[in-house]
Amino acid sequence: MTGKLVIIGTGPGNPEQTTPQVRDAIAAGEQFFGYGPYLDRLNLRPDQRRMPSDNREEISRARAALDAASKGASVCVVSGGDPGVFAMAAAVCEAIETGPETWRRLQITVLPGVTAMLAVAARAGAPLGHDFCAISLSDNLKPWELIERRLRAVAEAGLVIALYNPISKARPWQLATAFKILREALPVTTPVIFGRAVGRPDEHFAVVPLGEADQQSADMATCVIIGSAETRIIERPGMDPLVYSPRGVGI
Repeated sequence: MTGKLVIIGTGPGNPEQTTPQVRDAIAAGEQFFGYGPYLDRLNLRPDQRRMPSDNREEISRARAALDAASKGASVCVVSGGDPGVFAMAAAVCEAIETGPETWRRLQITVLPGVTAMLAVAARAGAPLGHDFCAISLSDNLKPWELIERRLRAVAEAGLVIALYNPISKARPWQLATAFKILREALPVTTPVIFGRAVGRPDEHFAVVPLGEADQQSADMATCVIIGSAETRIIERPGMDPLVYSPRGVGI
């Protein structure tokens, strides 16, 4: 007997930003594997089972979900944001690649969600209107030296940068180091956007110049967007400014 496994992204936290397709998958699911706070966002029925785990247990969570699906269950693996952006879709694929042959025969579906950088960008205006990239500052799965090289490369190439996992208790220094690296390549007036829990009652949102950007404005759940030299701010009386990157260079 073979079940199915759906990997979903619930969006940045506001229930209105969860897609109808993901809502349908939640309604049809039997077992839900994910980080506890993400599962808490779901309004599950009594007949639906929560299988919470720590945020640092992605591979063991993926294996447990695949095992349940291989035994016939209808399984949802839950991520915040989009499951394919620094989230569970890659972990499930890693587990399948190194796991038993039966896992390769499962029906696997990945459903997209609104990732943090898109929610923060929409709140700001259009900072991703031209070329951009996303970088995780976590060095759990890659060396910090590689992160530094990538930051320098994309800043010098003129890409807008979205930083995920910018800071944690275990690595409180990394965001400040990232800002220092970026100041070597970008004007100090470059807009920096801090967005946390965008669209929720506990939203934190701020736009500051790179020269004044402070790591204390962020935590692990903050998405930080650093503009390029082309990114502009439109001031508006009595309202938040609009931050945007022109569609072309020199416009």
